[in-house]
Amino acid sequence: MAVPEESGHGPRERMVFSAAQLIRRDGVGSTGMREVAAHAQAPRGSLQHYFPGGKEQLVNEAVAWAGRYAANRVARFLAALPEPTPSGLFAEMVRQWTDEFQVSVVTGGCPVAAATMDCAASTPSTQEAAAAAFGNWNGAVAAALSGMGVPEARAEALATLMLSSLEGALILARAERDDRALTTVCRELAPLLDAAAPGAD
Repeated sequence: MAVPEESGHGPRERMVFSAAQLIRRDGVGSTGMREVAAHAQAPRGSLQHYFPGGKEQLVNEAVAWAGRYAANRVARFLAALPEPTPSGLFAEMVRQWTDEFQVSVVTGGCPVAAATMDCAASTPSTQEAAAAAFGNWNGAVAAALSGMGVPEARAEALATLMLSSLEGALILARAERDDRALTTVCRELAPLLDAAAPGAD
């Protein structure tokens, strides 16, 4: 899941946002607390005040924030479609990444995926935060598909397929420094996704 380029909130919210930005670019291990404070333009002394649980708490809150952000984006994607379809929704989810490639090669990935890869095996609280974030996002996509008439059980499965395909394609795209994988999953999944909607041939 991508995150926006700016945040205009208070120091605590800015630090959570900055942590998500830095984690998506550098991973958890290379993201330091001082770097987060500098990126957020927040006093270094405020870190202990707002995050008494240290880096683990900050990472977990950044992961949770990213999950909420991605889930909230689903409604915006639907609003951009003149006629909502499952493939149209997936295309909007993919487009935020292909658009980044039009400007420059993507240097950041999904902060939740990065935290999962870096910490899930060693930090149970981060694993739980990542699972909840992906669940939040998956639930929003499944609800959108259900709103298009896709049966509930099928909507849950297709939402998982969409998120898994997007995250996997993003990893390939970053490795190849090309959006080929993203455009491929978008094109190849479209018929399968739309076949689940009412009225499909």
